[in-house]
Amino acid sequence: MRHLRRVDPVMKQLIRTCPPLTALELQRNRFFSLANSILSQQISIHAARSIKARLLERTGTEGITPGTIARLDIEDLRAIGISRQKAAYLRDLAEKANSGSLDLDRIGRMRDDRVIEELVQVRGVGVWTAQMFLIFSLGRLDVFPHDDYGVRAAIHRLYGLDELPGKASCLRIAGPWRPYATIASWYCWRSHEMNGRGSGGI
Repeated sequence: MRHLRRVDPVMKQLIRTCPPLTALELQRNRFFSLANSILSQQISIHAARSIKARLLERTGTEGITPGTIARLDIEDLRAIGISRQKAAYLRDLAEKANSGSLDLDRIGRMRDDRVIEELVQVRGVGVWTAQMFLIFSLGRLDVFPHDDYGVRAAIHRLYGLDELPGKASCLRIAGPWRPYATIASWYCWRSHEMNGRGSGGI
């Protein structure tokens, strides 16, 4: 916070007026985190929670793991409300985790860019999902999700831009935030709560 206040007057004002950030509780179960991201794509929070609850019921005491997902075929997953496409994504995630081609135990020791490279090999996992994993599962401090709508909308409003900024503009504005771009992004998300819009990724 001291760094952000020092390098960016807009961030300095936002930090002054924004409620204090609470401690982020990381999702330590990395497979579950990625599976949950896939399940939550392009549906409401309520729908995602309902499907996740049914999947947890279906997987029993073992929970959502590479092994339990691998034992379910596409039609099993379809029967609890998961789309055929997402079912294929979950199966691909489980197969890669089971085979070791995606080593979720080792991934925490990789650089951010290598984590993203590893994760986007999984069907249904793009750069944004990988960045959310870096933030909410690995607790990395210098992640800037430049494609996140909530972050872009906050930059648009906070910095008085004429239009929603593209990647180049976002990266230019976020440059001084490093090496704490995650914290600045978190403030961008929180700024929507203060503005009464409720947009953003957290």
